[in-house]
Formats: sequence, C-alpha cells, structure tokens
Amino acid sequence: MTNRITTRFNELEAYGRPGFVAYMMAGDGDSQALLNALPEAGADVIELGMPFTDPMADGPSIQASALRALDAGMTLKGVFDQAAKFREHDTDTPLVLMGYANPIHHMGFENFARQAEKAGVDGLICVDIPPEEDSELRTALEAHGIALIRLATPTTDDKRLETVVENTSGFVYYVSTTGVTGAASGMAQEVGAAVSRVKSASGLPVVVGFGVRTPEQAAAIAAEADAVVVGSAIVDAMHEGGVAAATELVHTLSQAAHGAKK
Repeated sequence: MTNRITTRFNELEAYGRPGFVAYMMAGDGDSQALLNALPEAGADVIELGMPFTDPMADGPSIQASALRALDAGMTLKGVFDQAAKFREHDTDTPLVLMGYANPIHHMGFENFARQAEKAGVDGLICVDIPPEEDSELRTALEAHGIALIRLATPTTDDKRLETVVENTSGFVYYVSTTGVTGAASGMAQEVGAAVSRVKSASGLPVVVGFGVRTPEQAAAIAAEADAVVVGSAIVDAMHEGGVAAATELVHTLSQAAHGAKK
C-alpha cells in the first residue's frame, strides 16, 4: 500500500534522518489549531486521538484528555471534520487515527473507512482489536487505501510477531515498555535490538513510543528507530499551556529527534 505514510518514510530514509510522530487528542482544547500547527512545528506524522470513555492502554494524561474532549462534545464525526479541515491546507503530512474498537464498530467498519478516506486519513491504530479479529476492519480499510497499523511490545515473541506483522501496512508501532502511555520509556539499547527484530520480520518502518518526554529521550530512541512518538507530554503541554506551549514542545522534541545519528 502506497500512501502518504510510505512516501514520508521514504523521504526520511532519503534524508538519512529519523522522523518525529506527534500524538494529540481531537477535541481537547483548541485541537484544530494544534493539529494545523503540528507540521510546521516539526511533526513528520500526526496521530490524532479519537476520544473514548475507557482507553485501557492509556495512562492518566491521555485518559483525562479523552474525557475532556468528550465533555466538550467531540464525536467520531467531529474527528473526521477536524481531519478534513486539516487537509484543506496540508496535503502531504500523514494523518493516523488512534483509538479503540467500540466507536469504530458502532459506526460500522465500512462507513468508518469511507468517512476516513473522505477526510484524508492515511492510517488507523486500533489498540484493542487483535490480529485474529481484525479481518473485517482491515478489509474495509484496505478498500479505501487506509493502512491498518499494528502494535508490537517487549512481550511479543518471534512466533507472535509473525502474526502481528502479517497484513500490517504503513509502519509498525513498537511499544517500548510494558504498561500504559506515559510510562517510563525503554532503554535505548534494548529498543535498538527490538526495532531490528520487528523491522526484519515486517519489512516496514518501525516507530517507537510510550513514555518519551524529553529531548534527550527523543534523540536516544530516534537513533535506534525510524521515528519516535511523543503523546502524553504533548497532551499535558496543551492542557497546561495551550497551543503555544504544545507546539513549542513539539518543535524542541522534533529537533532532537531529527538531529539523532542513526
């Protein structure tokens, strides 16, 4: 599958630099302004969170962010509306939705995929559908040119990894620690070995996230991966200081990631 995700990682490889992936929550504060500002701040790929009441893989920061967004009236339709508005002025930056199965299933897989394509979405990370149960969703997404991106973890052994990477597209998201988002990040040397293993099994770029908060952490992880993901720290900065604080943090972290020596 060739879409903006593949194009962007090909560009990063040609530049010889790792990428920076920024996660934010749709509907938390002035999220449209933040979404629009992320590419200029240094985000190579954007993960746009779909708020859900029971985000089991997320720590306190993103849990609170999701509840704030829901309290403010954000819906799945609203997420698509924000993506579509973003695409009015940015046609190049890959946009990946990240969330949970319940709202997607409620909308209907085909309808979700169709609306996502119409809004200019490039990929989906659905945290709580295992590979054995995602064929209906994957088929719908593939029909609309949207990558289904799966997650691998430190507990994913070689046999399980084969199942995880089969039919995965875009990139593989490697969770650097056991636990929830915002937890301490994994040691860079351990991440490097894991990235090599996942990349060998999948043939896809590998991005690493969960727990990265500082420029030093971003640079250390980025040196071992195709890209580093930051989420909770951006969500916290947005909540505490608004769009200006969040974009400044993204600028600082992305510069550290881009400057890492692979």
